[in-house]
Amino acid sequence: MAWYTEAIFYHIYPLGMTGAPKENSYSEPVSRLNTLLPWISHIKEIGCNAIYIGPLFESVGHGYETTDYKKLDSRLGTNEDLTNFVTECHKNGIRVILDGVFNHTGRDFFAFKDIKENRENSQYKDWYCNVNFWGNNSFNDGFSYENWGGYDLLVKLNQKNPAVINYICDVIRFWVKEFQIDGLRLDAADVMDFDYMKALRNVANEVVKPDFWLMGEVIHGNYSRWANEGTLHSVTNYMLHKALYSAHNDHNYFEIAHTIKYVSGMVGNNLSLYTFVDNHDVERIYTKLNNKSHFVPVHVMLYTLPGIPSIYYGSEFGIEGRKERGSDDSLRPALNYEDYKDSVNTNPCTKLISALGKIRQNTPALLYGDYKELELQTTHFAYERTLDNKSVIITVNNGDNDVNFNLSCGNSSEYIGALTGEKVSVNNGRIQVTVSGNSGEIWIPKDIVNNTFKPIETIKIEKAPESVKTPEPAPIIEETKEETTTVSETEATTETKTENVTLDLNKPYEEMTIEELQEAILEKMRKNGPVTEYMLGTVRENVYHDSLVNWVKSFN
Repeated sequence: MAWYTEAIFYHIYPLGMTGAPKENSYSEPVSRLNTLLPWISHIKEIGCNAIYIGPLFESVGHGYETTDYKKLDSRLGTNEDLTNFVTECHKNGIRVILDGVFNHTGRDFFAFKDIKENRENSQYKDWYCNVNFWGNNSFNDGFSYENWGGYDLLVKLNQKNPAVINYICDVIRFWVKEFQIDGLRLDAADVMDFDYMKALRNVANEVVKPDFWLMGEVIHGNYSRWANEGTLHSVTNYMLHKALYSAHNDHNYFEIAHTIKYVSGMVGNNLSLYTFVDNHDVERIYTKLNNKSHFVPVHVMLYTLPGIPSIYYGSEFGIEGRKERGSDDSLRPALNYEDYKDSVNTNPCTKLISALGKIRQNTPALLYGDYKELELQTTHFAYERTLDNKSVIITVNNGDNDVNFNLSCGNSSEYIGALTGEKVSVNNGRIQVTVSGNSGEIWIPKDIVNNTFKPIETIKIEKAPESVKTPEPAPIIEETKEETTTVSETEATTETKTENVTLDLNKPYEEMTIEELQEAILEKMRKNGPVTEYMLGTVRENVYHDSLVNWVKSFN
């Protein structure tokens, strides 16, 4: 099997984690990336065997306004520093994928600078979308262009231009040759041109790198439109991300169960999506949970539901982070390794993550097993992952009181709780287990339990054992990311049509307004069943034309 099907990712936003300046002076390189080298042993210790890191390349500020795709950001160091970092990861059995920011560039990128200098005579004038020399922009360049997310700082690349496609493909080849990376996470893949993505997939197939992986950031729409044999290997599962925290806050496991069925209906059972509970664009899981004790069942589910789990740097310590005053700074703090090097032994959050990592790595059923619900209530949930007729059973409880489960379990004679070490006998093909409030357990048949499992003490997380001082938000432009929502089986339908929008379904989607596209998506949804407030909110919050076009096209 490909390496990524067995991966547990550790996600690093390097400019934040290393404490780099918010603005790039383009001065002599400072090797801050080297401060991440000690973290490799920690990442391995908590059971992660892959790193997603980025953005990394020369940029103006937050990293997504690329200046040079072939040069490590000066605030992080030199290309040699990045080569060394990847090499050290590989020595420790850790794969590395980088952030591919291929939708747009910064204004200091060589092609855009040439347009500023040579205007109509620039050989790069068609590298960007809708360059108009009769217009103007917020920087008063004397011409206009299509930007990303309303920010002129981010200049949108023309993904249909063969020269742009060839250039970006060469960048990927360069990254593989220079840094020996194992894959890419494509930023904002849900607004990428599909022929553009297919060209990137062709490069992934041709590079001399076994199982080079392409994973895309997709927030809205039918995931199978992006993740398939012709485009990407996987995409971000924002639907499950939302369900994992909101189902615990609302004491409603039906939301998670419904989301799993809905996503499985889109992508089938043979595609592993990238699953997470937080990242550099959304608030920390510890912040989002109303009951901090839910940190335990949330992560038990993250590591045992179908998908490829990821931990965002620092969240294994239970740190806080929320969006404040329009800035994502507090989501991307600097961390000092010395402050956390003993956390696996002292921090209950880290102990849990480490234990779950080892359990997952040593239990093939959690990687490849078929998923099936066993018992579902609003406050407790049991499901199994079955491989080779052996079922691993997962039980979670979001209530304050203990819950007793009586579950069918196949032909094993005894089960062992991987977290607690508790042993339970099988009687007439069933087990009776008790799960304490705000907790979870992974029950493994005795004959397939890996002897390296070491039970951990009962974990009760009521307050963060470690805290990170929230940085003062800086007045910088951040990429805007929309969080998705999914449907709970218990939600009422109160959706109404958009006022004053007359929808002409014969009109090409590309020519529709944002409001028309939103209504077209809602019409597609109505044909599939009731449209709830959650679904309506998801559509209304998406105000990006290209994203809406791709979304409406994703319906079968």
